[in-house]
Amino acid sequence: MSNSHPYEPPRVWTWDAASGGEWASINRPIAGPTHEAELPRGKHPLQLYSLGTPNGQKVTIMLEELLALGETGAEYDAHLIKITEGDQFSSGFVAVNPNSKIPALVDTDTASRVFESGAILLYLAEKFGQLLPQEPAARTEALNWLFWLQGSAPYLGGGFGHFYAYAPEKYQYPIDRFTMETKRQLDVLDRHLAEQRYLGGDEYSIADIATWPWYGNLVLGTLYGAAEFLQVDGYKNLQRWATEISQRPAVQRGRMVNRTWGEPAEQLHERHAATDFELKTQDKIATTTDQ
Repeated sequence: MSNSHPYEPPRVWTWDAASGGEWASINRPIAGPTHEAELPRGKHPLQLYSLGTPNGQKVTIMLEELLALGETGAEYDAHLIKITEGDQFSSGFVAVNPNSKIPALVDTDTASRVFESGAILLYLAEKFGQLLPQEPAARTEALNWLFWLQGSAPYLGGGFGHFYAYAPEKYQYPIDRFTMETKRQLDVLDRHLAEQRYLGGDEYSIADIATWPWYGNLVLGTLYGAAEFLQVDGYKNLQRWATEISQRPAVQRGRMVNRTWGEPAEQLHERHAATDFELKTQDKIATTTDQ
């Protein structure tokens, strides 16, 4: 393979803010806040600050699943963090998540801040005693797959997704490299799901909730538009799992929260009550505004 864009790294790297394409404004090599701004607070103990990306969907699906199980204490306020506008670099957000990434959760009942999506799922599972098996072997198996996802998804999102869909220029080498790894991961999941219904076994758990927004959306064709490129139809067991989970009402609700793209009826920019799904999706808001 020839390299039409030769690059020799300098002795010392310097940041070129103009080289990052459309995401240049939200990527920088330093941490900390860029501006002072307090985070909004709603009426529920659980305050979520997020965006409806795959990592954001993990938490809103989890919260909707808990509510579906009758856990009224899982009522939550979901505040929209507009990452393209730098909301994640406000002093208020950085105080909750020093890494400036969504999602981030504040639990006023326990005075806890929780960041990293996997940590939030585990925190909520333990707080409510739901969606994580109690028997040691089954619990361990679910956690195996939760941590597998947390380590694997960056290859899919920051690797394959970035170079295939978002990079300002297309380069064969990184696309080939991350496609190979993504397909290996799809094969890992497909082989595992040939033997059992859910990732942790017979019980739906936080392992499935964490993994579906990434790999479920991917094989169902709603992530990166890469289904044909990756030949996802060949992963029959993964397709079966992804389709089954997509039909859960809590999943359908959760994937709408903090979503700002796609069909207006599937966008609920902020969620503060269960009735918001009926009254405040973008199609309803547009209709009300037009009247």
